[in-house]
Amino acid sequence: MNKTKKLLTLTITLASVFTLVACGVEDETNARDDTKATMKLADKFADGQKTPTDIDYSLERYNLIRRAYWVNGQREKAVQLPSKIEKPMGYILLMNGNAVVGKFTVDGKVSSLNSFLTPDSEYYEVLGDNTNQRYNKWLPDVDGSYGENDNGIFFFTPDGKYIEWTGEYMYSDIPFEVSEPIVNVK
Repeated sequence: MNKTKKLLTLTITLASVFTLVACGVEDETNARDDTKATMKLADKFADGQKTPTDIDYSLERYNLIRRAYWVNGQREKAVQLPSKIEKPMGYILLMNGNAVVGKFTVDGKVSSLNSFLTPDSEYYEVLGDNTNQRYNKWLPDVDGSYGENDNGIFFFTPDGKYIEWTGEYMYSDIPFEVSEPIVNVK
């Protein structure tokens, strides 16, 4: 191959590489710009629709306190725990695929098993040098235990029963009209 063809081949190859690199940089720049625009939009929504600060009572914390008593053998305290507001009634279907395995009236609200009354550690952000990971102090839950809960929900029935569920569910403030299917467990 003569010098001119080699030079032409090298020029075309370099131009292709620069084009590919430029596209990658352009894509990265576009992604960064999209992220900035999305965050700016989220800030606009947060400014226009402020987080309510006039909620006087938390049914989530009420459920968590009631659960802490219940699962630690102090069921009388759980049953007798007064609520400062009238609790709503809800309805829940516990499901396994298309089969309904339970249907209950909910006293108050459904809560996550991963909601807690207190934080689980002193730090939630990690510095670039990971200093918080090395010195983070893990905090116990209200019963003195450490760790995580199952992913799922819990709730109480109007007659004071406690139910945990780790599957699919439907919840509403109107009763569900569903025929009771038969579920066979083998």
